[in-house]
Amino acid sequence: MFMGEYQHSVDDKGRLIVPAKFRDTLGEKFVVTKGLDNCLFVYPQAEWANLESKLKALPLTNANARAFARFMFSGATEVEVDKQGRITLPQTLRDHARLDRDVLVIGVNTRAEIWSVEEWKRYQDQAGESYEEIAEKIVDLGI
Repeated sequence: MFMGEYQHSVDDKGRLIVPAKFRDTLGEKFVVTKGLDNCLFVYPQAEWANLESKLKALPLTNANARAFARFMFSGATEVEVDKQGRITLPQTLRDHARLDRDVLVIGVNTRAEIWSVEEWKRYQDQAGESYEEIAEKIVDLGI
């Protein structure tokens, strides 16, 4: 399980140190893709395979299913951790998440997310006002 919040920097070559606490769960190779809310989603291989199976099972005739599959797969890339614990993020993914220098890597249960510090603050400011309301709306999901 991924949890916690870790501040790191992206260097001039697009490299980012993966938090040490996440490395064992992620493994040597894992998948990074475009995420929702202007962040990147980070999946261990097994979790990516699980998501891939679910996306394959969606009906091809459903426009929303096609759009979401395109979004997830078009931005996906397999990355490998180097000897210094870094990964290289492609420019297209950095652009999607508006990553410049300072980033946060956060744990979200079965995946990690990579956020620009500014986007995370903006998200927190917006969502923070409505967490109680959100909790009330998802109570029917069995939480």
